[in-house]
Amino acid sequence: MTPVRAESDSVLFSPHRLGALDLPNRIVMAPMSRARAGAGDTATALMAQYYRQRASAGLIVGESSQISRQGQGYAWAPGLHSAAQIAAWRGVTDAVHAAGGRMFAQLWHAGRMSHASLQPGGAAPVAPSALQAASAKVYIDPHGRGAPSRDGELVAASIPRALSAQDIADIVADYARAARNAIDAGFDGVELHGAHGYLIQQFLDPASNLRDDGYGGSLDARLRFVFEAAQAVAAAVGAHRVGLRFAPWRADADAAAESDALALAARMDALDLAYLHVCEDDTGQRPPLSDAFRRDLRARFRGSLIYVGGYTAQRAEAALQAGWADLIGFGRPFIANPDLPHRLRRGLALADGDRATYFGGAQQGYTDYPTASDPETVAEAETA
Repeated sequence: MTPVRAESDSVLFSPHRLGALDLPNRIVMAPMSRARAGAGDTATALMAQYYRQRASAGLIVGESSQISRQGQGYAWAPGLHSAAQIAAWRGVTDAVHAAGGRMFAQLWHAGRMSHASLQPGGAAPVAPSALQAASAKVYIDPHGRGAPSRDGELVAASIPRALSAQDIADIVADYARAARNAIDAGFDGVELHGAHGYLIQQFLDPASNLRDDGYGGSLDARLRFVFEAAQAVAAAVGAHRVGLRFAPWRADADAAAESDALALAARMDALDLAYLHVCEDDTGQRPPLSDAFRRDLRARFRGSLIYVGGYTAQRAEAALQAGWADLIGFGRPFIANPDLPHRLRRGLALADGDRATYFGGAQQGYTDYPTASDPETVAEAETA
């Protein structure tokens, strides 16, 4: 992947006001699970080094962090529900801030995208309805070793149990508690994870939500859970510190889900959230977002709009110039290019990440990628 050299007056490298934060550029490091949390699902010194290396992003959105043990969806994911986790995350946010960066936490409940071995007492995961995610695979620690390892195993998600009304209220409270924990841990804000088939999206999608109790059926009812969760989080930490990540499609790749997404945006606008983080498909398996959707989303939501999904510097610049995006998320390019904003600005070739080291393990493929300021890297990049 070779980016187009960005001009000095590029919008991509201009500042942007996000809530109460002044971002130096429009580049967002998108959340990426790397499965390297330590004992007790705590952040580690290695994680602090990893995020500090990438602090030149306008904003870092941290990896999925479960709001409770019940919310965990795979092994070695960090949490935001215990005192030890709060203290450990403080080491990460301090490192990012010392390097001049800004960081949001991503609040995550996996719902049915989980396995009994990850649940308290080996219980079944939870979901809007007792429907197994038929083709989903989740990452578990089959050997019970505790420490991050590449020996994790992908297994079928367990059959979930349907949430009761009280269960739903408890999870909404967990979201608010985790948001307060994130601020106590030094994060600048929080993002609710409402994409990738996790709990919020399970409520939104009629294929996974068969409820008839006020949380399912009509679009208004399917929007109720995410609205209550976002409302509780905004009340806990301030709406200017809250964003929502979502994907504007359903499990069946129905393009008509754009209308559902616009209704969701209007609900989030009513809460005055800081941003929406729109996940575009970069696999070619789903219809591309329409121009009409992008225009309508801008009209429905007054906050900032982040788009993510296979962007290059050139495509990012075009989106910003067109006005339907305020910020652009980059995911996998940040893995092997810790100084990605610098490389994009100079038009340097990007390094490719080692997929075998994406999940689990230690520093290899995590904190050992060089920056373009390293002499050998500069020579390689400028002759590429």
